[in-house]
Amino acid sequence: MELKIGTSFEVNGVVTWENTAKAVGSSDLPVFATPMMMAMMESAAAQCAAQFLDEGMTTVGISIQSSHDAATPVGMKVRAVATITGVDRRRIDFSVEAYDECGRIGAGVHSRFIVQAQPFLEKANAKLQRD
Repeated sequence: MELKIGTSFEVNGVVTWENTAKAVGSSDLPVFATPMMMAMMESAAAQCAAQFLDEGMTTVGISIQSSHDAATPVGMKVRAVATITGVDRRRIDFSVEAYDECGRIGAGVHSRFIVQAQPFLEKANAKLQRD
Protein backbone atom coordinates (compact mmCIF):
# COMPACT_ATOMS: atom_id res chain seq x y z
CA MET A 1 0.00 0.00 0.00
CA GLU A 2 1.73 3.14 -1.20
CA LEU A 3 -0.45 6.20 -1.42
CA LYS A 4 0.56 8.44 -4.30
CA ILE A 5 0.51 12.21 -3.90
CA GLY A 6 -1.27 13.76 -6.86
CA THR A 7 -3.76 10.91 -7.27
CA SER A 8 -7.31 12.22 -7.83
CA PHE A 9 -10.77 10.71 -7.77
CA GLU A 10 -14.07 12.20 -8.96
CA VAL A 11 -17.65 11.46 -7.94
CA ASN A 12 -20.70 12.70 -9.83
CA GLY A 13 -24.30 13.39 -8.93
CA VAL A 14 -27.36 15.52 -9.53
CA VAL A 15 -28.98 18.00 -7.19
CA THR A 16 -32.30 16.52 -6.08
CA TRP A 17 -34.86 17.70 -3.57
CA GLU A 18 -33.33 15.32 -0.99
CA ASN A 19 -29.90 16.99 -1.07
CA THR A 20 -31.12 20.59 -0.95
CA ALA A 21 -30.47 22.93 1.95
CA LYS A 22 -34.21 23.09 2.60
CA ALA A 23 -34.52 19.30 2.84
CA VAL A 24 -31.54 18.82 5.18
CA GLY A 25 -32.37 21.84 7.32
CA SER A 26 -29.32 23.98 6.66
CA SER A 27 -31.37 26.75 5.00
CA ASP A 28 -34.88 27.33 3.72
CA LEU A 29 -33.78 27.46 0.07
CA PRO A 30 -34.11 24.61 -2.47
CA VAL A 31 -30.44 24.66 -3.62
CA PHE A 32 -27.58 22.18 -3.17
CA ALA A 33 -26.85 21.99 0.56
CA THR A 34 -23.39 22.77 1.89
CA PRO A 35 -23.38 19.61 4.07
CA MET A 36 -24.23 17.52 0.99
CA MET A 37 -21.48 19.17 -1.05
CA MET A 38 -19.00 18.41 1.72
CA ALA A 39 -20.25 14.81 1.94
CA MET A 40 -19.64 14.49 -1.79
CA MET A 41 -16.10 15.82 -1.30
CA GLU A 42 -15.54 13.28 1.50
CA SER A 43 -16.84 10.50 -0.71
CA ALA A 44 -14.37 11.42 -3.46
CA ALA A 45 -11.52 11.41 -0.92
CA ALA A 46 -12.57 8.10 0.64
CA GLN A 47 -12.76 6.43 -2.77
CA CYS A 48 -9.45 7.98 -3.80
CA ALA A 49 -7.73 6.45 -0.77
CA ALA A 50 -9.58 3.11 -0.97
CA GLN A 51 -7.78 2.08 -4.15
CA PHE A 52 -4.51 1.89 -2.19
CA LEU A 53 -5.72 0.10 0.96
CA ASP A 54 -5.23 -3.51 1.96
CA GLU A 55 -8.26 -5.70 2.68
CA GLY A 56 -9.83 -4.92 6.04
CA MET A 57 -8.59 -1.34 6.01
CA THR A 58 -10.64 1.79 5.44
CA THR A 59 -10.41 5.50 6.08
CA VAL A 60 -12.41 7.79 8.32
CA GLY A 61 -12.74 11.53 7.96
CA ILE A 62 -11.05 13.52 10.72
CA SER A 63 -11.42 17.08 9.44
CA ILE A 64 -12.85 19.07 6.57
CA GLN A 65 -12.82 22.78 5.83
CA SER A 66 -14.55 24.12 2.76
CA SER A 67 -16.04 27.19 1.19
CA HIS A 68 -19.33 27.01 -0.68
CA ASP A 69 -19.11 29.79 -3.21
CA ALA A 70 -22.06 29.39 -5.58
CA ALA A 71 -25.60 28.04 -5.38
CA THR A 72 -26.72 25.12 -7.55
CA PRO A 73 -30.40 24.53 -8.38
CA VAL A 74 -32.31 21.26 -8.34
CA GLY A 75 -31.73 19.27 -11.54
CA MET A 76 -28.19 20.44 -12.21
CA LYS A 77 -25.27 17.97 -12.33
CA VAL A 78 -22.58 18.29 -9.66
CA ARG A 79 -19.20 16.63 -9.16
CA ALA A 80 -16.52 16.56 -6.50
CA VAL A 81 -12.81 15.93 -6.98
CA ALA A 82 -10.35 14.94 -4.26
CA THR A 83 -6.59 14.97 -4.79
CA ILE A 84 -4.04 13.53 -2.37
CA THR A 85 -1.71 16.33 -1.25
CA GLY A 86 0.10 14.69 1.65
CA VAL A 87 0.63 11.46 3.54
CA ASP A 88 1.94 11.22 7.10
CA ARG A 89 1.91 7.61 8.30
CA ARG A 90 -1.84 6.84 8.54
CA ARG A 91 -3.06 10.39 7.86
CA ILE A 92 -3.95 11.38 4.29
CA ASP A 93 -4.53 15.02 3.31
CA PHE A 94 -6.56 16.07 0.27
CA SER A 95 -7.49 19.16 -1.65
CA VAL A 96 -11.19 18.96 -2.49
CA GLU A 97 -13.25 20.86 -5.03
CA ALA A 98 -16.88 20.77 -6.11
CA TYR A 99 -18.34 21.87 -9.43
CA ASP A 100 -21.69 22.26 -11.11
CA GLU A 101 -22.30 22.64 -14.83
CA CYS A 102 -21.35 26.32 -14.67
CA GLY A 103 -18.05 26.01 -12.80
CA ARG A 104 -16.49 25.62 -9.36
CA ILE A 105 -18.92 25.94 -6.45
CA GLY A 106 -16.64 25.08 -3.53
CA ALA A 107 -13.13 24.18 -2.45
CA GLY A 108 -11.27 23.18 0.64
CA VAL A 109 -9.07 20.70 2.46
CA HIS A 110 -9.91 17.34 3.99
CA SER A 111 -8.00 14.81 6.08
CA ARG A 112 -8.67 11.11 6.57
CA PHE A 113 -7.10 8.51 8.83
CA ILE A 114 -6.44 4.89 7.84
CA VAL A 115 -7.95 2.38 10.28
CA GLN A 116 -8.66 -1.33 10.51
CA ALA A 117 -12.42 -1.49 9.87
CA GLN A 118 -13.40 -4.25 12.33
CA PRO A 119 -11.58 -3.00 15.45
CA PHE A 120 -12.79 0.53 14.68
CA LEU A 121 -16.42 -0.66 14.57
CA GLU A 122 -15.99 -2.76 17.71
CA LYS A 123 -14.69 0.26 19.61
CA ALA A 124 -17.57 2.42 18.38
CA ASN A 125 -20.17 -0.24 19.21
CA ALA A 126 -18.69 -0.71 22.68
CA LYS A 127 -20.23 2.66 23.54
CA LEU A 128 -23.62 0.94 23.46
CA GLN A 129 -22.52 -1.41 26.27
CA ARG A 130 -21.56 1.25 28.81
CA ASP A 131 -23.37 1.29 32.14
